[in-house]
Amino acid sequence: MRILNIRMLMLSLLLTAATGAAAQSKVYLTRSITPEALVKIYQALGVPAKGRVAVKISTGEGSNPNYLKPELIKDLVYDVDGTIVENNTAYMSPKGDERNNTANHWKVIDRHGFTKYFPVDIMDEYDEIRIPVRDHTHLNYDIVGGHLANYDFMICLSHFKGHPMGGYGGALKNLSIGCASANGKAYIHSAGKMTKLRMDSLWTPMYIGNQDGFLESMAAAAQAVVNYFQKENGIIYINVMNNMSIDCDCVDHPAPVKLKDYGILASTDPVALDQACVDIINDQKVTAENDPTDLLKRIDKQHGVHTIEWAEKIKLGSRKYKLISIDK
Repeated sequence: MRILNIRMLMLSLLLTAATGAAAQSKVYLTRSITPEALVKIYQALGVPAKGRVAVKISTGEGSNPNYLKPELIKDLVYDVDGTIVENNTAYMSPKGDERNNTANHWKVIDRHGFTKYFPVDIMDEYDEIRIPVRDHTHLNYDIVGGHLANYDFMICLSHFKGHPMGGYGGALKNLSIGCASANGKAYIHSAGKMTKLRMDSLWTPMYIGNQDGFLESMAAAAQAVVNYFQKENGIIYINVMNNMSIDCDCVDHPAPVKLKDYGILASTDPVALDQACVDIINDQKVTAENDPTDLLKRIDKQHGVHTIEWAEKIKLGSRKYKLISIDK
């Protein structure tokens, strides 16, 4: 009996170890931030883009200098024959060139150089659609730009940085708020209270008082987009860790960058990818040229890691990962 119990215990430990190893997602890393490195890390994932390819980025607010530049991403977009996709915003810009207005949004996209290199699609320019969510804690559906239905594969190409409301911006935010129409953004920010954008009331405590509800709604909406593309040809995730202000690319005049550029990370798991980026910021040493203090305070103040926690809880991905350098 004792021998049998020992054997059962050993088998249990082996199964636990195997399960733990299987739960680890691969996150690839290069310390180089160049057009060539972006293509190389895409290729390292081993998931070729197929069909009509959407490359989801933030094209940046009018006077924001930190967005991912066309010159950096062009080789990757050309390699996959992709279309840059965006959606209108749900806020007013102090300068009046707000991107919640389609006509002005096109002007910003053009001024930032994207139309010089790529086909660009504002997905909610004409309409929006509702796609299913799996987690109904706050949302009954996800409201995305109608043109999402025109694509078979998505590269979620995110600029990792801080965010005034979400704490940080990475893959999960780009999938959720980034893919949502203006009305969808209001729905997520209000944790399901507002289904149609009302600019005069969205940013009041009545609608944005539930911070964790907002973060959980982002995770649910991100999962909806992931599920949509997994039913098609697929989806992959790349985070670029450069120009890391505590403010998002949606902020017209962001706070100064205090962190050195770090590199590019990629994964087939958006949860692991964002967790790896947050861990990298946490591991940074404070020096005169490289200070993560403000960004860490921003993430902590807005409870930003809860988005990742909730995304794992609803089985969007795993916070456990193995970091794999592709640099020689």
